[in-house]
Amino acid sequence: MGMHDIGSAAQGRVAVVTGGASGLGAATAQALHAAGARVALIDRDAAAVAATAAAMGVSGFAADVADADGIEAAFTEIAAQLGRTAILVNCAGIADPGSVVRRGVAMPLAEFRRVIEINLLGAINCIRCAVPQMIEGRAGDQEAGVIVNTASIAAFDGQMGQAAYAASKGGVAGMVLPLARELGEHGIRVMGIAPGVFETPMTMNLAPRSRDVVFAAVPPFPRRPGQASEFAALVLAIVANPMLNGEVIRLDGGLRMPARV
Repeated sequence: MGMHDIGSAAQGRVAVVTGGASGLGAATAQALHAAGARVALIDRDAAAVAATAAAMGVSGFAADVADADGIEAAFTEIAAQLGRTAILVNCAGIADPGSVVRRGVAMPLAEFRRVIEINLLGAINCIRCAVPQMIEGRAGDQEAGVIVNTASIAAFDGQMGQAAYAASKGGVAGMVLPLARELGEHGIRVMGIAPGVFETPMTMNLAPRSRDVVFAAVPPFPRRPGQASEFAALVLAIVANPMLNGEVIRLDGGLRMPARV
């Protein structure tokens, strides 16, 4: 695979996007669809994923990324309907803030576990189901697949109250290189994107105090939150450039989050 344009890199390939019903996932799915990919959305919100998929003219599957059996079934169905997965973009995630100790009371472990299960285990759950399809679908020594994990700048400069979220996204970022090394022999590239502050339902639906804290951080330039279409554009660029592998790219306008606002 030499250098090729963004459109042709996705053309005809089966692309699975988790968290595809809204936000970064929906924008990415739309961009991949426009670039000629055969797109499958996965989202736990059955009504939303059906509506988004219908509006885009792509396939939608209701499944929770943290559910091993549900995701296995979804990938089996995707292969049957569309063909083997060649591109996987993990966008599903939650950003529930919470202090480890609040007024002297310990955070329930279940709250921390839920963030890890969806953000970190959810990503590896989808990767483990996609990779065998990528390997099976490989032609000769060509590229078999591309995996893009969504981390966060919180992985590197998480704020107070973000211990669970930062830990989950640190894990997502941390597995990019070892997976790239492991899967390289099969012709699979693994990349990560660490967005800064983006306008998505996940951030806009935070509690007012948490939302204010997040959006108070303004990048050097452009001095505004990121747009989902800008994230999607980077996904297409990653798919198109065969030398991008084993790296997490900060997509944040130069933003470094303060400890607190």
